Amino acid sequence: MSNTQLKPVNPGTRDRVSAEEWEVRVNLAAAYRLVDLYGMTDMIANHISARVPGEDSHFLINPYGLLYKEITASNLVKIDLDGNIIGEPELDLGINRAGFVIHSAIHKGRHDVDCIIHTHTPAGMAVSALKSGLLPITQTATRWSKIAYHDFQGLAVDLDEQASLVKSLGDAEVMILRNHGLLALGASIPEAFNNIYRMELSCKAQIMAMSCNDELVIPSPEVVARAQSQWQPNVTRRYGMLEWPPMLRQLDSIDDSYKH
Repeated sequence: MSNTQLKPVNPGTRDRVSAEEWEVRVNLAAAYRLVDLYGMTDMIANHISARVPGEDSHFLINPYGLLYKEITASNLVKIDLDGNIIGEPELDLGINRAGFVIHSAIHKGRHDVDCIIHTHTPAGMAVSALKSGLLPITQTATRWSKIAYHDFQGLAVDLDEQASLVKSLGDAEVMILRNHGLLALGASIPEAFNNIYRMELSCKAQIMAMSCNDELVIPSPEVVARAQSQWQPNVTRRYGMLEWPPMLRQLDSIDDSYKH
């Protein structure tokens, strides 16, 4: 892609959207930058989406052709559940087909979800290829009482896979796409980011432990169940919310261009 393609063809996105949508755009762009900062990217592949406030059938996603560190609030693309681009996107770029297929299916099937993050990290892909899946061998890996799994059906570009994808997910917050990667959801952008961060951390720890060629210590089912119950959020502690403001400050100290 030449530099000329990065020049906005429709500048002034902030003036064309509501204040509520702009706030979501800023936070979603921040999520892209944080995924990049923590080394969870795959060049221009993968996607993070967020539902548009007050527009249940519309969500924001990355333009296909930018690195995560190039994502800004203005250049995110608004699409509907059928993949149609809504409004005037800032850049003359399309969207990733797999991003539309996966994210539209979940936004349509899970109205409790406002943000979805999908990654292809080495650790996540490695665990996705293990028959055992993610094991509760660390405290962090007991974060979720339910981890969903979805069998590989080829590249996620066919609409026919949407129904089975949503069925596999059920009401889980996280899902391992077999032979593929990780998927994390949240009722907000901070919560979804917290879920993908902890999933990635859990997968890294498991692969490191398994590489030591020693027997794994796995807590008893009773202890795992107790830890899982202790992790459950309550009204005073929704995971990701407390962490989000300092993480934004961290981004601002590096590069605050995501806000534009």
